[in-house]
Amino acid sequence: MKLGYQTNTWGGVVGHPAGVTSIKDLYYLANGSTEEALKEISEAGYDGFELFDGNLMQYKSNKDEFTSLLEKYKLTLIGVYTGGNFIYPDVLQEELAKIEEVAAFAAELGARHLVIGGGAVRSTGILESDYEDLGKALNQVKEIAEKHRLIPTYHPHLGTNVEAPDQLDKLMPLTTIGLCPDTAHIEAGGGDPVEVVRKYADRIKYIHFKDYADGEFLPLGKGNQKFDEMIRLLNEAGYDDWITVELDSYDVPKQGAEISRSFLSSFEK
Repeated sequence: MKLGYQTNTWGGVVGHPAGVTSIKDLYYLANGSTEEALKEISEAGYDGFELFDGNLMQYKSNKDEFTSLLEKYKLTLIGVYTGGNFIYPDVLQEELAKIEEVAAFAAELGARHLVIGGGAVRSTGILESDYEDLGKALNQVKEIAEKHRLIPTYHPHLGTNVEAPDQLDKLMPLTTIGLCPDTAHIEAGGGDPVEVVRKYADRIKYIHFKDYADGEFLPLGKGNQKFDEMIRLLNEAGYDDWITVELDSYDVPKQGAEISRSFLSSFEK
């Protein structure tokens, strides 16, 4: 297994304030030090990392600083997480322009994956047509990613219009993009991550591991997720890519990373 970690634990999940008024700046952002995150991810025993688009774009005018961090901590840039509303035609082109810029810079820095979150929930509720619009938008994102030789995947998430298992089943036939399950978000949305991995094994191009119990996201091994079964299914499907641990927040981020790394060591024997 190639094991990575998401930097968002360091600082938690926020958003770029300029995105409130300008879609082109509507980035995800971890409100912490990327360098501290990379240092501690490396020390915890991981080989790679994923980060939010906003944290990546902070280095747009200083690419050398970012590449020096990769060398210093001997880490691989696995990918970048981005996203959009995707169901509002008037802003879609701005969202795609943002994603294009992120994808181009990520590819320039050697990333492999482009992970996409989103699918807005309207104030009046979800329309059935939203799934068709989301699927079409994700197909355009796929074209952007593949133009830059990145592997695109959609990441179902709480708070979007694809959080429940039936919602995922509605979307998947409407798009050709790959799938990046977040195992804990699937469970929190009422699904069984083992069954999702089994059902969509041929669409899974990348995966996030996170444990879950009693409504709380947890380090691996501290919740009820059946990672042994998921890893078995991935192996049977010939999965040969990164497994990235993601934990939105933890009191001592490095400690959370170490707990999950220790848990995963049992699968390497």
